[in-house]
Amino acid sequence: MAPPKETATITHEQPTSGVWVTAPYPVLVADRCGTVVEANAAAVSLIDGLAAGTGLADTAPSWLARAHADFAAAGAVPGRTDGEGIAAPASVRGHIGDQSFEAHPSWGAHGHVVWWLVDDTDQRLAEAALTTERERATFLAEASNVLMASLNSERCMLATARLAARYLADAAIVVTPASGRTMPIAHAVAGQEATRVLVADDPSLVPGLSEALQGFPPVPSRWIDPAALPAWMLPEGFTGTIGAVAVTPLPGHGVPAGALILLRSSGRAEFSESEELFARQFAARAGAALSAARLYAEQSDITRTLMRDLLPPRLHRVNGVEFAGGYQPAGARERVGGDFYDVHPGSTDADPSLVVLGDVCGKGLDAAVLTGKIRNTLQALTPMADDHVKMLRLLNGALLNSHHTRFATLVLASVVRTENQVRLRLTSAGHPAPLVVRNDGTVEEVTTHGTLVGALPHIEAGSVEVQLQPGETCLLYTDGVTEARGGPMGDELFGEERLARALSGCAGMPGEAVVERIQMLASQWLRDGRHDDMALVAITAPRTTHLSAVNGHTRGRYTA
Repeated sequence: MAPPKETATITHEQPTSGVWVTAPYPVLVADRCGTVVEANAAAVSLIDGLAAGTGLADTAPSWLARAHADFAAAGAVPGRTDGEGIAAPASVRGHIGDQSFEAHPSWGAHGHVVWWLVDDTDQRLAEAALTTERERATFLAEASNVLMASLNSERCMLATARLAARYLADAAIVVTPASGRTMPIAHAVAGQEATRVLVADDPSLVPGLSEALQGFPPVPSRWIDPAALPAWMLPEGFTGTIGAVAVTPLPGHGVPAGALILLRSSGRAEFSESEELFARQFAARAGAALSAARLYAEQSDITRTLMRDLLPPRLHRVNGVEFAGGYQPAGARERVGGDFYDVHPGSTDADPSLVVLGDVCGKGLDAAVLTGKIRNTLQALTPMADDHVKMLRLLNGALLNSHHTRFATLVLASVVRTENQVRLRLTSAGHPAPLVVRNDGTVEEVTTHGTLVGALPHIEAGSVEVQLQPGETCLLYTDGVTEARGGPMGDELFGEERLARALSGCAGMPGEAVVERIQMLASQWLRDGRHDDMALVAITAPRTTHLSAVNGHTRGRYTA
């Protein structure tokens, strides 16, 4: 039968002679002064030197002797010798050797205190294990949130080292696969910020590191001699000597993401098997995050490289002619689309430069892919730039023979400067007619027409020549400008007339100012509404400067 609990009250005397021999727990009886009155065999076997007449302070564990003194003092009531009516206090816990016991006191005969010792080692171990698992689960959840919060590989390395140093060891090092002759390393010491460096060293100098970087299982930490570690492994700010080392691979998505090295100072215990297993659980999460960050970085580099050739070029003055361009994709998150422009300079000032502005059916990345093909094809055809119709027919054939089902509209312009004037030869293939703004604000439409490219087996196109005086501009644009839907009601097109009026107000402006003005007006018209890709190219005959000497000084005089 279980001993009385803390709320029980002793109301009768308990026998003391021989009754403890058959008790299921170690039991000892002591008087108020702490002298052992009697003890059963189980108690004598558990506590060395325990016997009748000995003092608890001399034989029993200190926690039990202290609890007996407190209990006896609390129950000392004048005129009361048997403890009757005194409530038993709560039990106490402590260790005897490697075992954990819960000691339950009760009052016995003659005011003696009876101590029942119940072995709760398994319960304590289970509680400790449960607490540890809860802490580990909380840490892993936090680590997953931190590691997956960024797709930046460097930040992910630093976060991995910082988290490992805080919870798993006194210091941590993250090593990722070598880039050339150097290994990217992240160091962290518990309670300090992580740092990243490049190390040119042989990973085979660290036992298990080369294998971990290749994704092989970790070697037991007891196989690694801390004294043989290279100097680069000791993080700045780590004091003392290294007592234990653990090396764990960081598994990635099919390719190892690196290795995690844990350092523990000599004043602490070595890594247990359970701790090494938990380190591998953390490493799996960290490796997945590092692998995702690296994959994202690689894809970003590939996208950036491919995007570089798809983005419209930055235009400037070529062979004495001003060129300005502007591009606005349909989607706020997109950088490329179906509208494009290029300027292919002539080999000399006397040779015409070729300007191409086009609009591929559709928008987004699919349209951008075909845009890139058209631009590359036209660039290959620039040696025959003097024959626009032939270029368009060759391009048409190339598109019809591809797997693409999209078509495109184009306008070609051969541009050459002759003295103060700029001569244009314009050819349209299903594209909106170019507009010319004269110095007096008059806007003229260049009536060149042609069929779509990539839609029919044969195309027809006609060219028109235009002369630009100094300060005058020819504007090439895509239908994303005129079909921009917005206005006060949100559903009205910007339209050709509104574009012509806006262009009229740009008379005499530089080409860049013309493009910026049209883009600004179109964006204001749209407000936050959806729109197609919009592209603009302004070809401007620059104002010329004649120099003359007046009173010995050189002055510039603009002439039109």
